[in-house]
Amino acid sequence: MRRRTRRFLVFSITIVVFFGAFGYAGVTLYRQLRSGATTLQLDAPENVQDAVIAAYLSANADALNRPAGADPTPIDFTIEPGESLNGIANRLLQLGLIGDPELFRRYLQYNKLDQGIEAGNFTLDKTMTIPQIAQALQSGRREELSVTVPEGKRIEEVAQIVAAQVPQIVAPEFLALAGNAALWKTSFAFLSDVPAGGSLEGFLFPDTYRLPLETDARDLIERMLRNFDAKVAPQMRADAQAAGRSLWDVVRLASIVEREAVIAEEQPLIAGVYLNRLAQGMALDADPTIQYALGDTREPGNWWPNLTLEDYQGVVAPFNTYLNPGLPPGPIANPGISSIRAVVYPQQSDFFFFRASCSQDGTHQFARTLEEQAANECP
Repeated sequence: MRRRTRRFLVFSITIVVFFGAFGYAGVTLYRQLRSGATTLQLDAPENVQDAVIAAYLSANADALNRPAGADPTPIDFTIEPGESLNGIANRLLQLGLIGDPELFRRYLQYNKLDQGIEAGNFTLDKTMTIPQIAQALQSGRREELSVTVPEGKRIEEVAQIVAAQVPQIVAPEFLALAGNAALWKTSFAFLSDVPAGGSLEGFLFPDTYRLPLETDARDLIERMLRNFDAKVAPQMRADAQAAGRSLWDVVRLASIVEREAVIAEEQPLIAGVYLNRLAQGMALDADPTIQYALGDTREPGNWWPNLTLEDYQGVVAPFNTYLNPGLPPGPIANPGISSIRAVVYPQQSDFFFFRASCSQDGTHQFARTLEEQAANECP
């Protein structure tokens, strides 16, 4: 008798909890619908746990339908294979896309939307509500393309590269937007030192970008500038400033290092050589600056022509660092992070000269004096 009585009590309590929770959820939702406070729609609970969650969701209907922010800027959100719902919710919170990760998780669990989340790339924004984000993570998957921009390319080359990979981009439009830094200065403070009439040369960060198919030139350029802003971290900029170098100076020299160094390990040493020369008031004597001045005037499409002996003195242009002391008037290419880092953190040495090694393996021979430089000449 005692066992039967105990079972009956447990069953009775369960029934009371279930219908109590169900009734609370129903009454709460009914009141909110009558008041016009929410458009929350929930399926009928299937068990006690569902009823409790339904009551919780109904009580928080306003929060469910209130966006976390007012900024409509698209935010790329990637779900990695095997990522937990907790991890997804916490990252959404960090990005300011939701304000309550527990509410987000419970909404997905109750509506069984957590079972439909798979790895992929999604576009969200802060004006979306939790139900909208939940649906976007179900159906928001999009076709995308991958665009790779190598280090050391000038903007004309970058325009050709992205136009060949992105259907919505044509090279002339990209060049028109990238050729006018003034269009971007209000959005990116690091462009403040670019002189009037200057371009984005040096700031179109080389990287691999995963893009939606509808990406246009303006969108890609903005992504590249945001990437530069993120990769060239505040500490790096502060360290450069402490060494007496502005970001504009760093990027100009890094673009030369990018074109000169074939072996990444030599970038800090080559940067140190150029900084030694600048400190002594010597000319940089950098071949790539002459190539930049020539452009593709000798052969259409070849932006880095072979130089002749006459070019060193015969190419009269502000970018020729054999004729003009100091840094060139602007970057000559778009350097990668390793070249930028090499200029901020150069390898200290007493070298003032270098030339390609006779082994032709991409390395260089370094020298302290002109005599040593001459001795390193290949036979």
